[in-house]
Amino acid sequence: MAKILGLALMIASIYFLGQNIVFTTQYYSNWWQKTTATVSVLSLLAGVASLTVWRREMGNSGWIFIGVGIVSVFLSGGVILQPTSLWTFLVSIFAFFSGYQLLTSGRIRF
Repeated sequence: MAKILGLALMIASIYFLGQNIVFTTQYYSNWWQKTTATVSVLSLLAGVASLTVWRREMGNSGWIFIGVGIVSVFLSGGVILQPTSLWTFLVSIFAFFSGYQLLTSGRIRF
């Protein structure tokens, strides 16, 4: 039961933080914005594929691909971060880490 509650807390925290992130598509005025958008999609796909399909062969390079993809999304200008309150941020972070502890160990350690 603790693992299900932990998973629910993690999903709820991602949902509340994700409400303030807007992904847009836009007309690219510069060639480098289109390139970084393409790099972000391809590197995120490669990262997820290497973490799920080729775990033994690729190892930690999947996390590197995902990191490059996230940085490329911000460089392409296709992400708008709307303001969020400090209260919402703190509750979401607390719920995420509490959910992670419940999911991995079955209890919350402070």
